[in-house]
Amino acid sequence: MILRGIAYPRAALAGNPSDGYFGRTVAYAFTDFHAEVELEESPRIEIVPNERDHSRFDTIDDLARDVAQFGYYGGLRLLKATVKRFHDHCRANSLPLHGRNFTLRYRSTIPGQVGLAGSSAIITACLRALMEFYGVSIPRPTQAGLVLSVENDELGIPAGLQDRVAQVYQGVVFMDFARDRMERQGHGEYEPLDPGLLPPLYIAYRETLAEGTEIFHNDIRARWNRGEPAVLEAMRHWADLAARFREALLAGNREALGPLIDANFDRRRSIYRISPGNLDMIDTARAAGASAHFCGSGGAITGVLPDEATFDRLHAALEPKGIRVFRPTIAPALP
Repeated sequence: MILRGIAYPRAALAGNPSDGYFGRTVAYAFTDFHAEVELEESPRIEIVPNERDHSRFDTIDDLARDVAQFGYYGGLRLLKATVKRFHDHCRANSLPLHGRNFTLRYRSTIPGQVGLAGSSAIITACLRALMEFYGVSIPRPTQAGLVLSVENDELGIPAGLQDRVAQVYQGVVFMDFARDRMERQGHGEYEPLDPGLLPPLYIAYRETLAEGTEIFHNDIRARWNRGEPAVLEAMRHWADLAARFREALLAGNREALGPLIDANFDRRRSIYRISPGNLDMIDTARAAGASAHFCGSGGAITGVLPDEATFDRLHAALEPKGIRVFRPTIAPALP
């Protein structure tokens, strides 16, 4: 029998990137792409390489294109680290693991290096397959923390909880990472929100605009650790925007959502050097009448659409630039 774990990309609507700095965020998972991990019982444990893990190229141009699309690392390290972290968690919590072995294979259709949380989707999908194989139940807040620990602790990839919470819970989630709560219970407060309250959304991305998560978060983290006033104030500002976004959504005030999304990006623009290509994507979307903000660390944007005509203008303005535009399907929230 083959078990399959599936996880979806996420896009942030407000608060990002304050999740790693005791802030608040609102994000959603969507089903237009996915990561899938197959687990099949086998005599020995084996992790099968994907095309992203190969190291043989026909030309130097092929190598350069591969790195631009997938970065320097494939998925093998993600799966191996997930298995190790899962094992450690089960042992530490006296969760019995049977002695059968397995083979893991993975695939992903999530565009790489554009801030859609493709790496954590692979980890989440793997964790789901492992939980089913071993018959282990782990609470959702703990699952999100486990996924984060794979990247932070096992692999040294700086990240916050937002992506993992959105992928573990799916749907639309408001997240509050207040310091006292995080220190007291080890995770934030996560509130699923009704996707039906949202106006129509869009996502646009171009793979050649990506900047790795490590680059973005290392710079912000260092500045935050130094106590740089502009960064500290930005984190407070983003956390406040997420709370206001939630309030407006619950009140049915759709007209307030677009300006909050724009304000989130405008503060990011004020404290961080953003590539001309990313700025052009944001400015083009806004000129077409849509709000615009990074889905994650850069390379993809999301926002709300006031009407269908705005999507048509957005498509007409961005597609000639080699930027794909689509209306995302929000993943169903998990119980």
